[in-house]
Amino acid sequence: MNSVKQSIVPAQATVPTQATVPAQATVPARAVASSLRVVSLVSLGQHPVSGRLRRAEQDARALELCLTLSRQQPEGQVSVSAWHASGSEITSGSEQDLALRGYLGMGLEALTLVTPDTLQVAASERVVDVWPLLAARLREDAPHLVVCGGQSETGEGSGLLPHLLAESLGWPLVEGLVEIESCDDGHLTALQALPRGQRRRLRVKLPALISVDSAAPAARQSSFGQARRGSLMAVASGAVAHDEVTEAFAITPARKRPKRLKRIKATSARDRFKAAAAKAEGGAGKRLEGVSAEEGATEILKLLREEGVVR
Repeated sequence: MNSVKQSIVPAQATVPTQATVPAQATVPARAVASSLRVVSLVSLGQHPVSGRLRRAEQDARALELCLTLSRQQPEGQVSVSAWHASGSEITSGSEQDLALRGYLGMGLEALTLVTPDTLQVAASERVVDVWPLLAARLREDAPHLVVCGGQSETGEGSGLLPHLLAESLGWPLVEGLVEIESCDDGHLTALQALPRGQRRRLRVKLPALISVDSAAPAARQSSFGQARRGSLMAVASGAVAHDEVTEAFAITPARKRPKRLKRIKATSARDRFKAAAAKAEGGAGKRLEGVSAEEGATEILKLLREEGVVR
């Protein structure tokens, strides 16, 4: 899988600097037509309190970035469509149908349901089952840009979907974007979120697949009338066989995750500036110089045990 994040110089604080990152030679070079075709992948979300299905927060932010890009460009230059892959049939008036119509209420006339020819994957929404549907359909439709959320709110929620699609299609994958500035001359210019509230500007060759960060602009409210007027169109992706990548997955019971180190999560410009300008708290650490590898490893292990990362 091609990545475009390795040789980029981060910007200082909230002032981004220009950085050019060419895609790898394995990415197919393709001229972008006058109309830029953008696909936003959406999934079923879940309310954290009631547990009811709704539009997913990160996927809604991804669709908001696409609609904003379409509004900024001349009319007809950018076409935006939303896709949802499902191995089970979605009936009209069901909870899944109402949740997906939340995306239609953002201003879409139709939402594409990517399904297999035969619903033998019934009631299965696992990533290892539905991602081949999207990969087959993307190869056939060949859009210029695919945008999605970092991870889903229902099902596995592992965040593997964009990585599997990029690996299968041979496209570059960029994660953690917060803004799409422009798409011209076959390249995408966007801002990526970094730790401590920093941003950096990327320039990526299309076609590409990107995922948005939780710091991206919040999605617009969903219009009830537009949601009811919009339509859900089922499109078969063709016969999909599980390939070697899918067969390599092993499903095991989940185990308790280790404690993570404290991470600053800044959402507003004020918080980002404070996090970037703040000095690292010291006093409790120990500086080691001229020690052997065994002594250094012992001190690192001691710190990990104090933080609760290693038991």
